[in-house]
Amino acid sequence: MTYGGSAGNAFSLNDSIAAQVRDATVQGYEFLLRTQISYAVASRSAQSEAAFERGTKLVVANMIRSFAKRLEACLLYGQKELAIANAAMVGTALTIQTASWAPGIWVGGENGIIQIYDSSLTTLRGTAQITGVNLETRVLTLDSNVASVTSGDRIFWNGAKGNEFKGLHSIMTETTSLFGINPSQFSLFKSVEYDAGAAQLSFAKIQQAIARGVEKGLDEDVVCLVNPRTWGKLLTDQAALRLYDSSYSTSRAENGSQSIKFYAQNGVVEVRPCTYMKEGLAMIVPPKDLMRVGSTDVTFRLPGREGQDQFFLELPTASGYELRAYSDQALFAPAPAKLILIFNINNDA
Repeated sequence: MTYGGSAGNAFSLNDSIAAQVRDATVQGYEFLLRTQISYAVASRSAQSEAAFERGTKLVVANMIRSFAKRLEACLLYGQKELAIANAAMVGTALTIQTASWAPGIWVGGENGIIQIYDSSLTTLRGTAQITGVNLETRVLTLDSNVASVTSGDRIFWNGAKGNEFKGLHSIMTETTSLFGINPSQFSLFKSVEYDAGAAQLSFAKIQQAIARGVEKGLDEDVVCLVNPRTWGKLLTDQAALRLYDSSYSTSRAENGSQSIKFYAQNGVVEVRPCTYMKEGLAMIVPPKDLMRVGSTDVTFRLPGREGQDQFFLELPTASGYELRAYSDQALFAPAPAKLILIFNINNDA
């Protein structure tokens, strides 16, 4: 750019500066879920076409829900821990830090297998199976005591560490290599991180965090995902600030909502509760600027043979079938600067 003033002279031109362009590289990550059905179950269900249909639908529906549960956790926390240990185990009880607790990840998690790593992710403390989940006390009961666990240790699903795509949390906090690009060299490839100051989240803080995103070009509607406990605090805050208009009725009072919408500098902000959101975090994202890429979404078809055989296999050493669900995908954010992570939320402050 050259500024020539108003004199009308044949002024000299500044040299051009080469545009900075980098290719983003996004590779899909594979997931596979196995479910086995005995010959007896299949045979007895086959006596009635309706019973067989109900039986297979139940199996497939459960697989879809299980796959969706793992996939949603990965979309949020892929390449990050699911939770952080609060202290050493007491017997077989493992307590999770409040800030890293997300009830949606663990509810129904009995029989799931986890791996516990030290805080530097270099040492595997141990592998154990979940036998109980207490949502009130944030305690996972395991089938054995992992003796070396200490405060700050990180928890993953079995085999997930290093084998998941980057989730939103990882994308928002990456500082060295994001989709093959160094965020420290390109400010528009670095997300916004806002410190809630170890205090409760408020609408004022959401507005302040969004203002930071607007500085980096955020100019569209966003969704703010919060933990259910954080949602409860915000809903109370919203009710206290509510102004009643002519629709107010003295005979009936209605309160509560499934989401809260308000206007900020960027446009519309919709706050939604999410059981997969950790209690110490909130994420503000423009949904249109996120995409899933890869060779296939969740499918029950054999890869490369779509429209043909399902993933039904006969078990070679047992009397039954195996049904498989498969996916090869990753999350891509072409404009990471528009993503906002609010951390250090404390609902008990």
